[in-house]
Amino acid sequence: MPAGLGGATINLLFSGGMKGSMLFDSQVRVPRRVKASPQALFGPPRPLTEKDAVDIWIARWLRIRRKDLLARYGCDTRRLYEIWEGVRFPGSRERALRVFAERHPRLIDRVDFGRHRRVPKGVPPDLQPSLFDDL
Repeated sequence: MPAGLGGATINLLFSGGMKGSMLFDSQVRVPRRVKASPQALFGPPRPLTEKDAVDIWIARWLRIRRKDLLARYGCDTRRLYEIWEGVRFPGSRERALRVFAERHPRLIDRVDFGRHRRVPKGVPPDLQPSLFDDL
């Protein structure tokens, strides 16, 4: 047996030589990193509660990405905007302000606590002058 190879030579001989071992090694399955779904991480979707609404307001003020909130709560984007517009859980914003002041007293002067403003998608007709009225 050549020096320094030890059991590797024996394994190559029993696996059918170099060609056989390469064939075997190239067909080994390597586990891939797969992104888990929000349901796998956080369980099945559930209705949002008042406590969730307070946490969603605080997360907004801490500038946590909307994508992360959607993954955390397993809800649709519209549910977040319903909370931020005050349609669902109307008293949650005031409660969240109190909780935020308790949890993060040093951030009070650095955070914008402004309300959510809906941006209209369409252009009002009175803002767009007609270019072809004089023709």
